[in-house]
Amino acid sequence: MRVLHLISSVGMYGAEAVILNLSRELRSEGHESLIASFSNASRQLHDRAIAGGFESMLLPCNGQFDVGSIRHLRKALSVFRPDVVHCHGYKPDIYALLGACGTSVPLVSTCHTWYDTDPIVKLYGIIDRLVLRAFDQVVAVSVEVERQLLRSGVRPERIRRIRNGIDTKTFERVAISRNAAVAKSGLRVGLVGRLAQEKGIDIFIEAASLLATSHPELNFVVFGEGAERPILQELIDRRGLRDRLVLAGQREDICSAFAELDILVSSSRQEGLPIALLEGMASELPVVGTAVGEVPTAISHGETGLLVPSGDVAALAAGIAEIAEDEVKRKLFARRARRRMEEFSLRQMFEEYLATYQSAIAQAASR
Repeated sequence: MRVLHLISSVGMYGAEAVILNLSRELRSEGHESLIASFSNASRQLHDRAIAGGFESMLLPCNGQFDVGSIRHLRKALSVFRPDVVHCHGYKPDIYALLGACGTSVPLVSTCHTWYDTDPIVKLYGIIDRLVLRAFDQVVAVSVEVERQLLRSGVRPERIRRIRNGIDTKTFERVAISRNAAVAKSGLRVGLVGRLAQEKGIDIFIEAASLLATSHPELNFVVFGEGAERPILQELIDRRGLRDRLVLAGQREDICSAFAELDILVSSSRQEGLPIALLEGMASELPVVGTAVGEVPTAISHGETGLLVPSGDVAALAAGIAEIAEDEVKRKLFARRARRRMEEFSLRQMFEEYLATYQSAIAQAASR
């Protein structure tokens, strides 16, 4: 099977990790994949793919919509001749539908979530869900995404719910190295994610501000990049946290970032099932997360971590404090988090996607 992955990459985050993991599993089973991303987006996925020995290309693209990019995509389809085109995001969905017009190539899309952070982004989501009616198979990573697809008129038999999976063995080394490290004074509380409004980084900063005086042993860090950096840095300065909370940028080696943390936080306002959360739990980190999307399927409150309401700064601060103050609970949550991640295996995700590709091929053949 030959699969063309199409994405408008924003860096090395959840969707990008899914693409690399799927490509790796496809290769191990004797299949082929081509990763195509737009030239005016982040090159990180492209560079990482090339370094990993995967076939990857940058589609020339100028601006938000470029007719020339459709021609380049059509050429890629004619040269690579994929059995399936797998899209990730509203822009790839639209371009793929236009680029594959007049061909019989099956179209699959993974919908991680849609954000309603402003009217334009909300409009993009509405358009995307209309476009997805024409796709052969649509993957929802959460119950809420599935509901939105159904409300938008996507046929139920074309929707599959597949939760994100990770290669737990990769992060097992992180847990081992942290457990073998020399004990240090203080705790480092971290968040891994894009600096975007939906990720609730400002909520994390406000929670850190509440804890700054009462918990001098805590330091805070955010690993990630995004357009919100100036706004968030200004908030950090305004709360007097410059020496306590660092926007550390995106870490090329995510394992090293998890190795530096003692507690992981997910403070998202909206979410599907964040890969960073799964990777952190697989790295044997105790977690505090907002109860949005599919996060509660990973975090069982009081067992593998703590769940708090989305947008509740005080509850988030209280959750961090509860774990920080109790070393026994920290270690217990961490061990249970690691065990829970065995249920979120990369292999399970891959097999479900392979079945989805096969269904899409059958659906396209019956048109």
